[in-house]
Amino acid sequence: MIIDETDMQALRQDPDGLLTYEYMANHIDTLDGEALDRLVDNMISVDLSGQFLASAARYLHAIDADGYAPAVDRLVAATIDKDREHRYLPDVLVSLYGQDYHSRAAELSASDNNFRRIYKRLYPNSVI
Repeated sequence: MIIDETDMQALRQDPDGLLTYEYMANHIDTLDGEALDRLVDNMISVDLSGQFLASAARYLHAIDADGYAPAVDRLVAATIDKDREHRYLPDVLVSLYGQDYHSRAAELSASDNNFRRIYKRLYPNSVI
């Protein structure tokens, strides 16, 4: 689905990312890759705290981790940059990497840059 330009103009005025997240969730069955990329770009632009970036990453990962991997990767990377208070990063770790991420931290850190970045933010004194 191609996003209507009127809808996209309205989403550019989104104050915090919630409207973009809702649009994504409400149209997920009809979005093509280009439309999803536009929504991710918009969310990165408007979500200053990382709250809805994290929610969108968790949502897309839960629906189809492999199919939405590029979008999830971009959303997580932006969440890391914007979530300065670490409100949302712990939930991202559990949602994307499982409850046992601590026991697999070295392995995940070696294979996933976003995991490594989140882990270092949350556990700065860690040896990994």
